[in-house]
Amino acid sequence: MDTFWGPDFDALRREDPEIAEVVLNELDRQRGGLQLIASENFTSPAVLAVLGSTLANKYAEGYPGQRYYGGCAEVDRAEELGIARAKDLFGAEHVNLQPHSGASANMAAYAALVQPGDTVLAMDLPHGGHLTHGSKVNFSGKWFHTVGYRVRQDTELIDYDEVRDLALAHRPALVICGATSYPRLIDFKAFRDIADEVGAYLMVDAAHFIGLVAGRAVPSPVPHADVVSCTTHKVLRGPRGGMLLCREPLAARIDKAVFPFTQGGPLMHAVAAKAVALREAALPEFQWYAHQVVKNSQALAAGLAAEGMRPVTGGTDTHLALADLTDLGVTGRDAETRCEQAGIMLNKNAIPFDPEKASVASGIRVGTPSVTTQGLREGEMRQIAGLIAAAVRAGPAQLREIATAVSALVSEFPAYPLPSPDLVDV
Repeated sequence: MDTFWGPDFDALRREDPEIAEVVLNELDRQRGGLQLIASENFTSPAVLAVLGSTLANKYAEGYPGQRYYGGCAEVDRAEELGIARAKDLFGAEHVNLQPHSGASANMAAYAALVQPGDTVLAMDLPHGGHLTHGSKVNFSGKWFHTVGYRVRQDTELIDYDEVRDLALAHRPALVICGATSYPRLIDFKAFRDIADEVGAYLMVDAAHFIGLVAGRAVPSPVPHADVVSCTTHKVLRGPRGGMLLCREPLAARIDKAVFPFTQGGPLMHAVAAKAVALREAALPEFQWYAHQVVKNSQALAAGLAAEGMRPVTGGTDTHLALADLTDLGVTGRDAETRCEQAGIMLNKNAIPFDPEKASVASGIRVGTPSVTTQGLREGEMRQIAGLIAAAVRAGPAQLREIATAVSALVSEFPAYPLPSPDLVDV
């Protein structure tokens, strides 16, 4: 363990053995199971190093060159590097790296573009949307009048005719596209045309797929959107956090909406870690990775289909797939529980027109960012589909056997592999 975490971990173990144990146990958990949560990934050791660096000590309210505190020369440099890298990577006119999360980024985008009480057109949460796209328990549903568009019942694809009809009927100030459990590509131009027809801003929530955009595995929303909100974890493989890309005329409004309107001081260790991840995402190896994520996702969806778990929309174009378990007579909640007991981490998920409540759900969502980072490919995805199917149907005794098979598979592709013994100082 020490060879991975370095001397700082020895200090933690001396100062707080209880938290040190948590860290080690979580490392063992990540290494010992299949991580198929679509919104998770394994950051590089370089990203982890920056997150645990002395940059965490610096308060830097404001923006580079315009801070409210002294001593910001180094963190200014880190933020400027990250901004330049994001601009180059995505072809964005303006970038803000300070949002603490995707939800924080979305709140700032709302603050920059609309006023409380305005109408917003966004994807219904039960059909694949996001909490911040108008859920009644979220600020977006409490402060704005949200109209939800859905997918077609026959194809489970976004109904662009319905989107246009709703836009013409309600005249929203803001149109949002992007989702958390929609496995297909989104037609950004179609949304741009609809927004223009009613005089609305277009925001693309690219939190789930911005890493695929970085790796040139899916089309970019940047040329079509007024604002693109993102997270920097998930496929992008950076630290947990948010990011905003926008057109230059909106730059000042976006920056003011992040600070001082919705946030105070930025987390400079996280901002610098975002810069590291953006550099990594610009490398040729990352393009291979992003394309492999999609190939793996498609292979996993096909494997689940062969096991009787129907892929919603018939498949996937992205890093995630949504499987309908109705024909198996198993709920998403039960499937999630059984899979976790077998060392397979995924999440229950509502399917379109789901008869079950969201806390039970009829489906599961699986994603391939983490396992692709570990080096697994299409052949292993077929094995994983079989393991998921076995776990979903299994009893307690069988789950222990499946857990053993999961452990054997991931041991061949370890997360954060330890150095070879001959490379470790004795």
